[in-house]
Amino acid sequence: MKALKIGIFIVLVGVVFPATAQITHIGKDTQTFNVDSIIRDFDNRPFFGIYKDNYFAIGTALNQKPNEYNSDVKFQISFRQRLTKSVLPFHSYLFLCYSQKAMWNIVEESLPFHDLNFNPGIGVQGPIFYRNRLVGNAMVMLEHESNGRDGEASRSWNKVSFAGSAFIDRHLMVFAKTWIPIIDGQQNKDILKYCGIYQAGLQFLSNNKRWVADVTLVKRQGWNLNFNTILNVGFRIREKDTQFIMLHFYDGYGENLLDYNKYHCRLRLGLLIRPAFFSDF
Repeated sequence: MKALKIGIFIVLVGVVFPATAQITHIGKDTQTFNVDSIIRDFDNRPFFGIYKDNYFAIGTALNQKPNEYNSDVKFQISFRQRLTKSVLPFHSYLFLCYSQKAMWNIVEESLPFHDLNFNPGIGVQGPIFYRNRLVGNAMVMLEHESNGRDGEASRSWNKVSFAGSAFIDRHLMVFAKTWIPIIDGQQNKDILKYCGIYQAGLQFLSNNKRWVADVTLVKRQGWNLNFNTILNVGFRIREKDTQFIMLHFYDGYGENLLDYNKYHCRLRLGLLIRPAFFSDF
């Protein structure tokens, strides 16, 4: 509970500051910019900001009759602290990140938290330029993920992640991420069968920037077409806000670490906080 309270406090601070990775020159389809000016613009921005989507959503199962055990609140807080300016090779920078996901059974009598997942990491990320335009970025990370429990309920793994994204235009980004797993949890040796070996997806931003949507497919281990599917649709509350009304859909395994090998199909409605442009994943 102490870690949860600290995480909520930090993300509230993060809402006050702009996201760290928003470059104003992205999406100018017909005009080019000097690379140095883009890098300088990035370096002058705050070092602390939103990393992955931050959200708070309530919902229930779609494949079962709703009850106190399959209806819950799911929320995530996520932020990043940039440690350097773009002084490393290829204009890259070093950063720390932290994400925390919670499954909260608010329908049960004592309102217990079903599972808390902690995901700290450290990485290097750099922009990709083509003909004086920012067209994407690449990232290498060392991540840890666990649920902070011991005994039979303990879940834990580590991974070296490689990720990249490409800005097709100012409305569409495609991304992919794969990892080398280092599984240290004794109770989740088969986690790749459920939480996957790579993921890919896209993010969409409407012309008026009021609507956002993204889909992520997480490929589970094996040769079959077995994917965990995550779909989000958001409507910006006010034109210049970073807050959205969100519809969140999850279908597959690995929604949380405690139940990593259990199938969930759930639809939730809630509040989404994300950067003004595209978010990380």
